[in-house]
Amino acid sequence: MTRLNFLYLYQNLLSGTIPQELERLVNLLDLRISYNQLTGSIPASLGSLTKLEILYLYENQISGSIPHEIQNLVSLRDLQIYTNFLDGSIPASIGNLTKLNILNLWDNNLSGSIPPEIGNLVELTELSLSTNNLIGSIPTSLGNLTKLKTLYLWDNHLSGSIPPEIGNLVKLTNLLLSNNGLTGSIPTTLGNLTKLDIMLLWDNHLSDSIPHEIENLVSLTKLDMSINHLDGSIPASIENLTKLELLHLCGNQISGPIPHELGNLRKLNSLLLQVNQISGSIPPSFGSLTSLTVLHLFDNQLSGSLPQEFNNITNLESLQLMNNNFSGHLPHDICKGGVLYYLVLSNNHFEGPIPKSLKNCTSLGTVRLQQNQLSGDISENLGVYPHLWYIDLSFNKLSGMLSSNWGECHNLSLLRISSNNVTGIIPPELGKLTQLCVLDLSSNHLSGEIPKNLSKLSNLFNLSLSNNQLVGEIYPEFGELSDLETLDLSANRLRGRVPEQLGNCIKLRLLKLGNNHLNGSIPFQIGNLVYLDDLLDLSHNSFTGEIPSQFGKLDRLQVLNLSHNDMTGHVPSSLRYMISLSSIDLSYNELDGPLPNSRIFQNAPVEWFSHNKGLCGAIKGLPSCGLYTTSKDDSNKHHKLLLLTIVSSLGTLFLLILFVVFALLIPRRKKYARHDANIEEGGFSIWNFNGEDAYNDIIQATEDFDDKYNIGMGAYSSVYKALLPSGKLVAVKKFHPLEIENSPSKQTFWSEVQALTHIQHRNIVKLYGFCSNAQNKFLIYEYMERGSLANILQGKDAIEFDWFKRVDVVKHIAYALSYMHHDCTPPLVHRDITSNNILLDSEYKACISDFGIVRPLNPDSSNWSMIAGTRGYLAPELAYTMKVTEKCDIYSFGVIVLEIVMGKHPGKFIYTLSSSVRENIFLKDMLDLRLSPPATQIANELVEIVMIAFRCLDNNPYSRPTMQNVSQQLSMIKAQLNSQHLDTIKLCHLIHVKNENAC
Repeated sequence: MTRLNFLYLYQNLLSGTIPQELERLVNLLDLRISYNQLTGSIPASLGSLTKLEILYLYENQISGSIPHEIQNLVSLRDLQIYTNFLDGSIPASIGNLTKLNILNLWDNNLSGSIPPEIGNLVELTELSLSTNNLIGSIPTSLGNLTKLKTLYLWDNHLSGSIPPEIGNLVKLTNLLLSNNGLTGSIPTTLGNLTKLDIMLLWDNHLSDSIPHEIENLVSLTKLDMSINHLDGSIPASIENLTKLELLHLCGNQISGPIPHELGNLRKLNSLLLQVNQISGSIPPSFGSLTSLTVLHLFDNQLSGSLPQEFNNITNLESLQLMNNNFSGHLPHDICKGGVLYYLVLSNNHFEGPIPKSLKNCTSLGTVRLQQNQLSGDISENLGVYPHLWYIDLSFNKLSGMLSSNWGECHNLSLLRISSNNVTGIIPPELGKLTQLCVLDLSSNHLSGEIPKNLSKLSNLFNLSLSNNQLVGEIYPEFGELSDLETLDLSANRLRGRVPEQLGNCIKLRLLKLGNNHLNGSIPFQIGNLVYLDDLLDLSHNSFTGEIPSQFGKLDRLQVLNLSHNDMTGHVPSSLRYMISLSSIDLSYNELDGPLPNSRIFQNAPVEWFSHNKGLCGAIKGLPSCGLYTTSKDDSNKHHKLLLLTIVSSLGTLFLLILFVVFALLIPRRKKYARHDANIEEGGFSIWNFNGEDAYNDIIQATEDFDDKYNIGMGAYSSVYKALLPSGKLVAVKKFHPLEIENSPSKQTFWSEVQALTHIQHRNIVKLYGFCSNAQNKFLIYEYMERGSLANILQGKDAIEFDWFKRVDVVKHIAYALSYMHHDCTPPLVHRDITSNNILLDSEYKACISDFGIVRPLNPDSSNWSMIAGTRGYLAPELAYTMKVTEKCDIYSFGVIVLEIVMGKHPGKFIYTLSSSVRENIFLKDMLDLRLSPPATQIANELVEIVMIAFRCLDNNPYSRPTMQNVSQQLSMIKAQLNSQHLDTIKLCHLIHVKNENAC
């Protein structure tokens, strides 16, 4: 075997480590063991294969660092080790491999900087270091690689400017530097790269204007500079790039008009200019862009009408112009090609009818025309759409009746036609829309009864029919809507009693039944709706009887309105437990007696309790309860209450005296007296510590942040391990020095402080405090001994991380996200749920960390935002919208679950979920092969967890479950396929669990 020249073992199921004995094959020229399941590290003994010309180790599970002995492979021409778990830095000695043509280290966990010695590899034609954790600047020495055709450095943490020397690489065809932290302007020398086919610079911090020299890149087919800080106007000379198929400049500060010269780019199929400050109108020359499939201009300052030449763009699949000042009529042949899927024109000033061409546009999937001035008969211009899942026509002037055809749009998840002039009845056919999650027909002129079969819409979480002329009763069957979070039937003419079955809708967060003709007593079961937090409005009805004492369980509720009814009796004392109340209106009833003794009742305006029979309390404008003439029983009760108050007060006074004595006699502890969190710059706020003492302790414990205490590094910060004098071990996240006042680092710091000072959960990393002064900005966290989930999955500890522990970690993450989405007010969206941001302690308890880009969901705002997060975890809808929703976190959670189950990031595997490939993949084949097959008990849980993950990864965000739903399912897991062995379960069984014949 020592004479062997070629060894090809790729695309097998080889496992274990790379044997040391390969060093004996001293005549080996070509070694290919890619696409296997090899683990362990790269043996240093491979350095003995000095004749080796090709080494392929890619697509395995190899870990550890790249051995320095690799410098001995001086004959090597092709080195590809991509898609493994390699860590450590790229050895500088790799610069000795001067015959290398291809160096591909993509998709690992390599850290440190790019060694300048790579500039010695002058024979390189391909250099790929993407998707690692590399930091520092791009070495200017890369300008020496004049034979280079491909340079991939995207998806790292690189900083500094793009070296002008890159302009020396005149043979370059692919330049990908996106998703880093690069700053400065785009070098004019890039204009020398006349053979460039693809240039991707998106998601950096590049500034200044687009250089005119870009006109020289005449071979360019794809140009993406989106999500930077570019300003100035779009250069008209861009018309020279006649081969351009993709032009993405979105998410910058570009101003001025759209140059009409863009109409000369006849091959253009994707044009994204959204989220800028572009003004003026769309030039008629756009009618020449007949290859265009995607046109996004939303969130600009564009105006005027759409040119009729738009009718020529027959290949449009996505047209998104929302949040501008467009006016006039919509083009009548807007769907002439019959392939339009996304039509998003909301928040403009369009008028006139919906184009008739949309009636037969069966390709439509998303239609958003809300907040315009569209008019005409809604039933005439809309048809049946088999792919439609989202349509919003609200806030227009549409009239006519709702067609029964809506019941044939079987994929519909959201139907919103609120605030129009629609008349007639609600079609019973809507009850056939089994995928419907949101139905909003509020503020129209609808009449008749609410169809009973709407209660069959089991996925519905928002039902809004308010401000209409609906009659009849609220059917008990509506209590079957177990996922309902919003129910608004207010301002109608509904009669009868409120069915007690509504108490079964335990996920309700808002319930509005006000301004109707409802009567009878309020069912006490409403008190079971413990997740009510926004509003409970039963006002302006004819309710009688007493206020249910069970309302005291609604401790999350912020607004309670029972005014303008005929309610009698006392206000229940249990209402004092409604600790979240900010408003309570009990006016215009027949209530009497004392108000409960709590903050909301003590600080309330008298108007909230006016026009009642005899309420009393310590509120200005209400009589004191002591002045009331009461019955003998009431008087006795009052005397008992008074006696109890006196005894209680004396007891409190005694305890206070005792406390003072102890305070004087017992010496104070040196430190660790809690300080209130004062979130302001320029000082200390370190809780459970004395601020300045703790600051000095941390500086000493880390020897002023010496590298030997560094345990992690990111784009904006480094993490240090610190042992305090008290013996407490903490993690200190120190932010890099701020170069500018409004730097991303500074914004990330204060975002994280704001978020973590208001939330607390056992599965969210605990923030002990922070420091912000002229020298340093850092956060002090609990120390998580095992580090990140990513490191565990990629390292030697993965084998110890058994199936039981992995299932528990999935649950921990779900519980934390459920808390953020459903228990925080306002709800919080993390936006960067990744395996790097999940930390584990010594007992494998998982905590979510890194809240630097967390975003509160504000119901009063649009929640639009720049794209944020980590590639590979981003929800697909972020490709066409920048709206922040909790559904983005849910998608990321699905990715994490598969990563835990597979032992590595699922990557392209996710795409197979929507293809026929899934029919041939067994569940056992996607499990982490480093572990023994799961035992029956845990196997059943894994089946359930994978099913949940697939639901979270649904391309339709409205079809994803809520995290509350996920956490509840995980709390009471029972496998639905427990009669089957893992070897027999295919992915299609899990994706189509409701359809037994799916496979």
